[in-house]
Amino acid sequence: MKHFEKIVEILLIPMLIMGCYTERKTAEVMLPVFDKQGHRGCRGIMPENTIPAMLKAIDLGVTTLEMDAVITADRKVILSHEPFFNHEITTRPDGREVLATEEKELNIYRMSFLETKRYDVGLRPHPRFPKQEKIKAYKPLLSEVIEDVEAYTKLKGANSVFYNIETKTMPATDSIYHPAPEEFVRLLMGVINRQKIERRVIIQSFDYRTLKIIHEQYPSVKTAALVEDFDKKSLDDQIKELGFVPDIYSPHYSLVNEKLVSDCHEKKIRLIPWTVNDKIIIDKLKGMRVDGIITDYPDIFIK
Repeated sequence: MKHFEKIVEILLIPMLIMGCYTERKTAEVMLPVFDKQGHRGCRGIMPENTIPAMLKAIDLGVTTLEMDAVITADRKVILSHEPFFNHEITTRPDGREVLATEEKELNIYRMSFLETKRYDVGLRPHPRFPKQEKIKAYKPLLSEVIEDVEAYTKLKGANSVFYNIETKTMPATDSIYHPAPEEFVRLLMGVINRQKIERRVIIQSFDYRTLKIIHEQYPSVKTAALVEDFDKKSLDDQIKELGFVPDIYSPHYSLVNEKLVSDCHEKKIRLIPWTVNDKIIIDKLKGMRVDGIITDYPDIFIK
């Protein structure tokens, strides 16, 4: 009898191990084979980093919504590319256009969320995106964006999307335009965890301090290392600076070549360049086997 029990135990152990492995694999949400990312929603078509831009991007079939996060004075996480009100897109509450000379005085980190809502960021014609639709819009809470996106995909019967969120921080502006990285990440992840989307989130940044905190404190959250077009450091040097191997490497598209793609894939890193608005260049990059594209015009994928 004991011999029989021993045999059963031997047979069951591998099954239990496989069961645990399968459960872990099932729980993991895999990134799309080719990730179609809408930059700031779809900046070429709708006002950037707004809820209408995110919903339009879903209509255009993106698999990931790319966006930027900043922090208000009352510690709310809102969408904005700059930690101030950019003169190209902003109208003051009194109807005056914000000038380039005064934009940095409109520091979001010194305003409450309710104060920021008084500024319009959708009505002015964008000088670099003439096809962008003009609608009244404000810089929304990240939580609002997630709630509306999740509801919209369900309503449309669309696939759930990923969220690629950039932390807008840099050492020179700590405590001036944003909190220190530790607090920034805590506030950001607080929203993500409350909305229960952590399995579909990528945190990206040029400021590797925030990525290190994510990697150490939230190891299940995917990270993307952003690289400027003027940054000539090698992939190995970037990883050394980061201190770990990120899930995604996101350089400016001009830095991409076949060797970089091969080196990334050899290290099990996905390569997703930014920001590509030309169909010919996109086709060239796809020919190099990049893992996705970030674009201002997600309709380019349909075309």
